[in-house]
Amino acid sequence: MTKSATYVKLNHKGLYITLGLIFLLAVMIGSCTKMVDNSEIGIKFKKFSLTEQGELVSTQVSGLTFYNPITTKIFTYPVYIQRVDYKPFTVTTKDAAVFSMDPLLAYQLDRAKASYVFNKYRRSLPEIEQGYMRTCIYDAYRICANNYTSDELMGNRARFEQEVRTMLEKSLGDEGFKVSEFTSQITPPQSLSAAIEAKNQAIQEALKAENLVKQAEANAQIAIAKARGEAEATKVKADAEAYYNRTIAASLSPMIVQEDWIEKWDGHLPDVVGNGSGMMFNLGDLKKQ
Repeated sequence: MTKSATYVKLNHKGLYITLGLIFLLAVMIGSCTKMVDNSEIGIKFKKFSLTEQGELVSTQVSGLTFYNPITTKIFTYPVYIQRVDYKPFTVTTKDAAVFSMDPLLAYQLDRAKASYVFNKYRRSLPEIEQGYMRTCIYDAYRICANNYTSDELMGNRARFEQEVRTMLEKSLGDEGFKVSEFTSQITPPQSLSAAIEAKNQAIQEALKAENLVKQAEANAQIAIAKARGEAEATKVKADAEAYYNRTIAASLSPMIVQEDWIEKWDGHLPDVVGNGSGMMFNLGDLKKQ
């Protein structure tokens, strides 16, 4: 082998070693760094160290973080709003009615309490949602429902849900979770639903009957008013006719008497007449003369 060939061979070997070292360095750097972006919070903790209280030695980190993967680890939590649609719960009111609750929870991890959450639960958020949070929701439903009868709960659903939310905001808030939304679909037992439907139907029928009575009363009042008006009109008409008849009778009576007198006169004058002064004249004597 020539000297030049040996030199080229050594150069190739050196290149491979260099590339290998670069690759190894890249792997080491990759395993020793973690990028924590703004949508999450990182918890950097020592695997084998505990505080006097038995907690992990941890610090919150963000951005590009270097650590020793042998003795240290980084756990991340998302800090944007999480929404969880839970499967329905069943709770019992104080009169033993069983209601179904279908909750929807929206919450956000408090950045300042991320280390506390990790040290206490050592779980991911989905695991905490189905563990601690679910228990909190059930307890809030159970405790609040025990203060209501079934009728009271159906009549005060908004107040009931607000009471449950208030309890959740307190219990979850103390643990580092901010409740941003909480809604429930409350479903009563089938028997109660049927009773409510029957009650509503009865109310509708009663209102319908009441409206019919009011309509009948209104129609009767209309008929009475109409009859009263017709009666008054008839009376006015009768009074007018009577007045007319009296007036005509009063004006025609002398003429009728005179006409009757003329019809009954036989053509002879009476024998005695008066002149209105008390003196009487014998017309018979005058005829003899």
